[in-house]
Amino acid sequence: MAPVASKKRSVKSQEKSEEKTVKKPRISVDSSDEDNLDNLSAEEDEDVEIEDGEDVEEGDESGAAAAKGEGSSNHGEQRKLLKERKLQRRSGTEIQNIKHIWEKLRCKTPPLPKEIRDKLSNEIWEIAKDKIADLVLKHDASRIVQTLVKYSTKDRRDQIVLALKGKYYVLATSSYGKYLLVKLLHYGSKNSRQLIINELHGNLRKLMRHREGAYVVEDLFVLYATNDQRQQMIREFWGSEYAYFRDEHSGLTLEDVCAKSVEKRNIIARNLIGTITASVEKGSTGFQILHAAMREMVKIADAKEIDEMIELLHEQFAELVHTPEGADVACTLMAKATAKQRKLILKSLKAHGEKLIKNEHGNLVFITLLLTVDDTVLIYRTFADMVKENLVDFILDKYGRRPFLYMLLSLDGKYFNPLVKKELNKYIEMSHETSKKDPLVRRQQLLSKFGPLMVSVINKEYSTLLEENIGAQFISEVLTNDALYKQLDDKQKKQFEDLINSIAIVFKGDITEEEHPIHTPFSTRLLKSLIQGGKWNNKERKVEPLHSVEGLGVPFASKFYDEIVDSSNVLSWINNKDSSFIIVALFDTLNNADDGKQFVKDLKAIKKEIDITEESNNKGAQLLVKLLK
Repeated sequence: MAPVASKKRSVKSQEKSEEKTVKKPRISVDSSDEDNLDNLSAEEDEDVEIEDGEDVEEGDESGAAAAKGEGSSNHGEQRKLLKERKLQRRSGTEIQNIKHIWEKLRCKTPPLPKEIRDKLSNEIWEIAKDKIADLVLKHDASRIVQTLVKYSTKDRRDQIVLALKGKYYVLATSSYGKYLLVKLLHYGSKNSRQLIINELHGNLRKLMRHREGAYVVEDLFVLYATNDQRQQMIREFWGSEYAYFRDEHSGLTLEDVCAKSVEKRNIIARNLIGTITASVEKGSTGFQILHAAMREMVKIADAKEIDEMIELLHEQFAELVHTPEGADVACTLMAKATAKQRKLILKSLKAHGEKLIKNEHGNLVFITLLLTVDDTVLIYRTFADMVKENLVDFILDKYGRRPFLYMLLSLDGKYFNPLVKKELNKYIEMSHETSKKDPLVRRQQLLSKFGPLMVSVINKEYSTLLEENIGAQFISEVLTNDALYKQLDDKQKKQFEDLINSIAIVFKGDITEEEHPIHTPFSTRLLKSLIQGGKWNNKERKVEPLHSVEGLGVPFASKFYDEIVDSSNVLSWINNKDSSFIIVALFDTLNNADDGKQFVKDLKAIKKEIDITEESNNKGAQLLVKLLK
């Protein structure tokens, strides 16, 4: 973004400004924040290079040259001339007087008592109240007004807002005034914000193309506007008619307008794509308000316009996915893209895979990619290394695990709530013209590539994963998945069996110890699934047996009893309410099996020693006694 033409900064100041532009997508204000630009002292203020366009008396060219370092290398002389110049400006004397008070007011070490702070604020207000409009565009005086806003009462803030009426566009485009404007939005009342929004209305498209103004509009949209005000702001991007006749179009939706008039639809599309293109070229692709405008565009875009949007955005795709509006745009474009366009999008997302998968909104973009891209080999090549390196973190992240649960279970309602499923199904519908592969075939192909990787990583990191409930839950879904097991070759099946054995060994030890994994809720459920050799169907209230996975069910149950529980410890397992249901699961599995005869015999031998008193509150033990009858 090019610097403002009417400003001239020193190289150091310009570098600092550009650094802020890159690192801070918005100028958000927190109640505990330092005043923006408050890091300079009053002494240092005077070293800031003079701005072009400030009032200079005719004939003072030598003084200006000296102040700019062109006529003299004497720093003391420069400062003296600069002070004289500042006093000659409009309200120069008042500003100097206010600055002395302000230096005391902004002191934070030690914090000022409230009564002293209020006294200093009142002193500044008495001097500045008739000159607010003269102060706000100067780099030093603007900071004084910011501090005044921060420590003032509601009534005084409203007075400041009214005093600046008619100047908000100028403030929004000022290098220094924008900070004050954001302060007014942060601390201002509902009516104050509405006044500012109303004044800026009609200029939002122009501000979005401005170096300073774009950040103000973004803050206003994301942090301070109500839902109605946001809709008002977005309608402005439709065109001049909706910007200037605000009240007449209140509550109007884009779909309503486009349904009534093809001509208006074409005008709105042209205006939206023009604003979007200009903002992207200015470097504002990451702004949420721009994402909202893009979402309006993709709602009505035809095939040609979709191609234009993809051409414009494919290199900046990663900048869309952190907001709900941007994620919707990214998913829509992904669903409607051609195979060639999807290849370009994948290439741009490759370096951002980890953040994409763990982000609440980006996560849906990645899943949409899995749902719509037919080239599963390309997907695997693009993300395999990143997934292998970060899979443990993904499994233990509530968003990060969802793409892998999709590969294992499709859009299972256990992990995908109805709203998320509705959104994803919408993108599947959009992709029907460009995605040719059967969804089941595509998912199986993804599982055949990522499934062995899951088994390999879990086999190495199972102890870490079992420490968290969602980690144990994920392992359970992997080990009880017929489709995954079918995809494995002999070597990978050996890894699968090793993993089963390793998990069994984890439960060996004294179950009376608090650290024993039997006391973590989902570890018990995982163990029951392996013993029963299937998944529990909560609707039908029964276990759904596995058809392909070997080593679970009776073989696992028999081995687990012999090597982990042991006849000498079985009573302890029964009388511990955290482990008693494991013995119930063993009984259900081994009761009618040849390998379970010794187990049943051992249970009957200790039947009378099982604690089924009400004080024990051990429902598993009580159930087991009933089963033994």
